[in-house]
Amino acid sequence: MINKFVPSLEAAMAGIQDGATILLGGFADVGIPRALLHGLIEQGASNLTIVAVAGGRDDSANARLLELGRVRRLICSFVRPASIAARLFQRGELALEIVPQGTLAERMRAAGAGIEAFYTPTGADTLLAEGRETREINGKLCLLEYPLRGDVALIEAWRADRWGNLVYRETQQNFNPVMAMAARLTIAQTYHTAELGELDPGAVQTPGVFVDRVVHVPPGSVPQANVGHGNDPERSAPEITPPGAAAGASAGATAHG
Repeated sequence: MINKFVPSLEAAMAGIQDGATILLGGFADVGIPRALLHGLIEQGASNLTIVAVAGGRDDSANARLLELGRVRRLICSFVRPASIAARLFQRGELALEIVPQGTLAERMRAAGAGIEAFYTPTGADTLLAEGRETREINGKLCLLEYPLRGDVALIEAWRADRWGNLVYRETQQNFNPVMAMAARLTIAQTYHTAELGELDPGAVQTPGVFVDRVVHVPPGSVPQANVGHGNDPERSAPEITPPGAAAGASAGATAHG
């Protein structure tokens, strides 16, 4: 019986290696898998490459991961000058790659769709194109881009069933769907669960074939910022309530291709 629910954050994070590339869903404060970020911090993987829409504020969900020195490289569209990411970069403690937001999304979509390269006019006449291949197509200078694949995607959904079919709520749809497609191992946190067959097939935005593990995180169980606290004994992990169907679930779900 296929059951992708896992009973804990520890089970969800099992097997994530040092040096992994992590695709981190969300935009601003919407759609960020805060409980999974907490789990990643507690799990201990380091030397990570993080792919996210932005570097975040100092009170954002990924700031603690940066502060702990667990990230060696950040790929994003924007870094605030007054942020932990900017300070680390200025000190030479963080490698930084800036990618236009649409290109970032398309590179991950290409990874999920099996597209090995594409041309885009975005950035072709800027510093981003220095030393890279360009070509004129239909009278426009275009820049060659390559897929952006992840070892792991951490995403947030609104509802999920035990096959891993996901439904997002409103702006949760930002980067979560393309990241789910682009990673070797996709882990989702969901606010609500559904029985198999309960979800309208037309409403499923990420089919379960792209999802490997699901954690049920009830609404209100995760703070809205700074969810990761390292080894601080006075701050507890989010309380995870696995659905009844997850009683026999195993964290050893096979990563999708």
